[in-house]
Amino acid sequence: METVRVVCGHDCPDMCSLLATVEDGRITRITGDPANSFTAGFVCGKVARDGELVHSPERLKTPLRRVGAKGEGKFAPIAWDEALDEITARWKAIIAESGAEALLGYAYSAHQGLMNRGMPLGLFRALGATRLIAGTVCDTCCEEAWNYTCGPVPGADPESVDDSDLIIAWGADLAATNVHFWVRCEAARKRGVRVIVIDPRRSRTARGADWHLPVRIGTDAALALGIMHILARDGLVDRAYVAAHTLGFDRLEAEVLPRFAPDRVAEITGLAVADVERLAAMYGAAKRSFIRLGEGMTRLARGGEALRAVALLPGVTGAYGRKGGGALLLTGAVYELNQAALRNPTGTADDATRTVNHLRLGDALLNLKDPPIRALFIAANNPAVTNPDAGAVREGLMRADLFTVVHDPFLTATARYADIVLPAATYLETEDLYRAYGAYYLQYAPAAVPPQGEAWSNMRLAQALGRRMGLDLPIHNASPNEALAVLLDGAQGATAGIDPAKLRASGPLRLAATEGQEFRTPSGKLEFYSEQLAAHGLAAMPDWRPDPHEETDAAHWPLRLLTAPGYFQAHTAYAGVAFLRRREGAPCAILHPDDAAARDLKDGDKIRLHNERGAVGLVLRVSDEIRPGVVLVPGQRSDGETVSGTINQLVSDRYTDIGEGATYQSTFLDIEAWASS
Repeated sequence: METVRVVCGHDCPDMCSLLATVEDGRITRITGDPANSFTAGFVCGKVARDGELVHSPERLKTPLRRVGAKGEGKFAPIAWDEALDEITARWKAIIAESGAEALLGYAYSAHQGLMNRGMPLGLFRALGATRLIAGTVCDTCCEEAWNYTCGPVPGADPESVDDSDLIIAWGADLAATNVHFWVRCEAARKRGVRVIVIDPRRSRTARGADWHLPVRIGTDAALALGIMHILARDGLVDRAYVAAHTLGFDRLEAEVLPRFAPDRVAEITGLAVADVERLAAMYGAAKRSFIRLGEGMTRLARGGEALRAVALLPGVTGAYGRKGGGALLLTGAVYELNQAALRNPTGTADDATRTVNHLRLGDALLNLKDPPIRALFIAANNPAVTNPDAGAVREGLMRADLFTVVHDPFLTATARYADIVLPAATYLETEDLYRAYGAYYLQYAPAAVPPQGEAWSNMRLAQALGRRMGLDLPIHNASPNEALAVLLDGAQGATAGIDPAKLRASGPLRLAATEGQEFRTPSGKLEFYSEQLAAHGLAAMPDWRPDPHEETDAAHWPLRLLTAPGYFQAHTAYAGVAFLRRREGAPCAILHPDDAAARDLKDGDKIRLHNERGAVGLVLRVSDEIRPGVVLVPGQRSDGETVSGTINQLVSDRYTDIGEGATYQSTFLDIEAWASS
């Protein structure tokens, strides 16, 4: 028996330090590593079962070639050399006939290691393939909005919440997505610090807080601007901080805030006037208020304005200038590593090849011309389930002339459409470098166990394909240890001067966070008014107004979709653990009792959710945790678990206002009994 110090590679801001107990080549236990002061020696209920993920009987054992129809899931085993020969022969023929832009390949977030995510991206960049702009399905809207407001800088240190005098989880279900921060919030409550949750859903986090404000979906900007209105009205603005560290508050105060008096804000948000007043008074009285920003509020048509409005609040009270105060969205900007050496080893200019927005993958597969996408490679992603307009993705994957390769530990919904499926190693079977994007830790991790069956890591596969495609790149012959040295070579800022050997031996490395929020906008200040946004024809100051597309859809469909991570099935990367699937329960839609009664539906019924894009089947749960007029679908669940389809088949591929991100929460639909469909 041995204990191996590893790092959680799931897509989670905490990026836990772990200790894996290994006996006879099997992971028998996973616990937290106490060496990381933020993740504090404990793990969530999902990751605690990741030994079962590694050793799941559902894992792919060998490479597979399709022998049935696309989507049918019929495959026959083949050898690795045979698979690689077929892949590279097809790619070379396609490049010769149509050019390299007929290829599209990427790895996404199911493996957060910088080598295993970066190396496949670098392979396709070096080949000159069409480039996927990844992340638009998740965080480009919130990240771009933050950058226009604060600049490309990390947010507040989550460990500084120990010094906060007020904590607000705004659009963040911390118990599901940021559990180690939530534990610190619970500790703060015991010290008498108030914890407020602003969320359309009465989540577990909301139930454990001091106060829950069930704001209407898409009205966060109005609430934030209403708070600013009251702060200005009541003399609670830190005028000295505003004058020294911000730009444009005078214009916002004169041109926007007068329209957000408490009574109008209450009408927009669905909150009581007294609650709007009370929230503003509490925020204005706090000196070290900490806002944990959730990404969900930005996954709708005007999500960028929402993020900007909320992220500006600590500038009004001066909280950005005090330890324990400010706001945290992401910390990724603190890691100034040499990732380009892996992701773009040939130094190809960004505009040298065409691009495809991740959330419009379906549209690209169906409609892109000159040349069309003829070959697709997907690793660490399941777009047939997770992408908006998933029906279009599936239709595109059905194309007879599309050669698709999927590299995954399991036969996912996407893999069922592939021509070749390759078995992938999980994070516990790979060596890599990890950086937390919700904390200030950089960590190296070895493999806890060797790859199971014939599984290969993303890194090994990308290197092998690069060599077979004739790319003469040193990185394609680099060991993980050599790739680590490359990532650290020339690193800047807080990651400058880190010795690879010491990092491998040290365990989690705590990076220094700045005292007080820095800003890297063009003005060097927190920007209430953004000249950059104005130059792009976008709103220079945050505002709130109804979105015309949403108004049109709402006139046709009576229910608005709210999606949220499940507590045991946040996304399909956890679907390989049968225990977690059982704990989460049947894939469901949650409806308010009034809406269920109006449709003569009861808890446990099979239901049909539908709009103009199609229909999916789920099981109904009736609960007052959401408002009337809302349908909540937790987790991203796949065919075989659901009654039929996946919820993202009902979501359009329309863009957000900033960052061209996904608009899941701008989806409108109706529900009826499944039997009537």
